[in-house]
Amino acid sequence: MKKFPYPEGDAPIRWVDTAWLAAHINDPDLTILDVHSNIHEYIKGHIPGAVYLNEGIFRFHGQKLPTEWLPPEATQMIFRLYGLSPDKPVVVYTGSPILTGCTTFIGDGLEQPFAAYTLARFGHNKVHILDGGIDAWRAENRPLSQIFPSRKPSDFTVKIRSEFFVGYDEFRALKDRADVMVFDARPPQVYEGQGPWIKPGHIPGAISLPWKSLMTPENPRKLKNDEEIAAILKEKGVTPEKTIICSCGTGREATNEFVFFKYYLKYPKVRLYEGSFTEWTMYPENPVVTGKNPR
Repeated sequence: MKKFPYPEGDAPIRWVDTAWLAAHINDPDLTILDVHSNIHEYIKGHIPGAVYLNEGIFRFHGQKLPTEWLPPEATQMIFRLYGLSPDKPVVVYTGSPILTGCTTFIGDGLEQPFAAYTLARFGHNKVHILDGGIDAWRAENRPLSQIFPSRKPSDFTVKIRSEFFVGYDEFRALKDRADVMVFDARPPQVYEGQGPWIKPGHIPGAISLPWKSLMTPENPRKLKNDEEIAAILKEKGVTPEKTIICSCGTGREATNEFVFFKYYLKYPKVRLYEGSFTEWTMYPENPVVTGKNPR
């Protein structure tokens, strides 16, 4: 039996289950963030005490890419408006879309790891992901609310964890090293062929590891059990001594694998290529590979 928050220790991102949240839901220092992509899902019914935060607020069209994380001063303003403090716990959750028509990129389950990564990226030290999200909460017939709590602003000071991510030049220098494994978290059909990008396929050398392969089929907000995960890692040849670089299309899908490798498995050398395939294909000279094989 796991003891929550899991794993033990003081890592900035850990997992909690519904029983833990129910036992701590009235803790005065706890903030619960509903990070559904569609605010109407929150309005229809949310975990009591939760406030709404749209995950998309954290990215903008920057100098190069339409998927850049906000600059620290903008993120700091958001954190302060939500009353966050770096050492007071935050639980993030989302759920299956009840009202949302498009579920390809909206309401897909990635809101949880993306929000958790972003909070920790900018200096939060106690982020908890609700394993199973609100779906697990509902399945146990736990109460929902349509009350909208207020928050008192805080004085949060952002501190970027620059060790989380790699930029374009560093990625190019690292990606083909023997001690580095690059994973592509997109669905297999996109990894192998054409997605919405200007070029098809994937970055040469990137290994397909769809983010949903780590999650239960019935609930993409809940991690598979440890035995299933171990089998996946064995098949991919993943070992802790390697440097793991997580990539995808825009950096969002890869956050699921970043938090998984770095904080669930406690692998020591995990990075996120935030620019991912969007940035890679910006440069016409960069090659791509189609099909199932990395190269």
